[in-house]
Amino acid sequence: MGALRSTRDLGLNPDYEGKVRDMFDLGDRFLIVTTDRISAFDVIMNDVVPGRGVMLNVMSLAWFGRFAELVPNHLITAEVSKFPTPFNQHPEALGGRSMLVKKAERFPVECVVRGYIAGSGWKSYGRDGTICGHLLPDGLSLAQKLPEPLFTPSTKEDEGHDENIPYSTVVEMIGEENAGILRDLSLKLYRTGADYAEPFGVILADTKFEFGIIEGKISLIDEVLTPDSSRFWPADEHKPGQEPPSWDKQILRNHLETLDWDHAPPPPKIPDEILDITYQRYREVLELLFPGEAEKWRAFL
Repeated sequence: MGALRSTRDLGLNPDYEGKVRDMFDLGDRFLIVTTDRISAFDVIMNDVVPGRGVMLNVMSLAWFGRFAELVPNHLITAEVSKFPTPFNQHPEALGGRSMLVKKAERFPVECVVRGYIAGSGWKSYGRDGTICGHLLPDGLSLAQKLPEPLFTPSTKEDEGHDENIPYSTVVEMIGEENAGILRDLSLKLYRTGADYAEPFGVILADTKFEFGIIEGKISLIDEVLTPDSSRFWPADEHKPGQEPPSWDKQILRNHLETLDWDHAPPPPKIPDEILDITYQRYREVLELLFPGEAEKWRAFL
């Protein structure tokens, strides 16, 4: 397993560099490489978590496969040997962490679904008893299961924070028909994912999806049900009223909160212990949910 901070280290020049992903514009396709970068409080750390990008990418590949009968997606292939030159010349560096995808006309909406009350939803409920315009019963506790999963969309911002928006705004942005399709599809995918995870002792608390138009069809794009886009909780440690431990980078956030750091660049040095624990959290949930896929890509983990 080798760490990859940037595809520039391979002599490649991405057209777009996000917090985690490097993207290459290939005309009617994108090549997406999930690096081992990790961010917190919107700041990219100088340290990386070796193998994290592979785990995120493999999780998305697994969910694309499970959801294929419910919705088309943008995946063409994750086999490096089938990538165009020069990308196919880097099988060890790009294996497991990259995918060739179709370009989509992206909807400017983050399709968030919440099945439990946590995060910004808990804060909103504490203020006025609502989450994104949904009025909820009195007396709910932190991390409690909601009566029904909620579609709570937000804007999709290239810079800065996404902003929660009411469903009526989604209708104004993309039309009533498309808004209804995205809402219903998001709820269906969430329920399918949550039902799949439950027997493995994993609670899918919330997640977000992105969709676009490919060849005239609404399709699933970007990442899907990863620890970066979702809250996964261990069912045996879930107690309403308490913040459950989660399979994500919360251990990093918790560490940073103990430091005298103002959440602005430059980031502090991260101890190896914190990086190792973060890696183990990602790997644990991948191997719980998709042991076959984890085995397939084990050489890159």
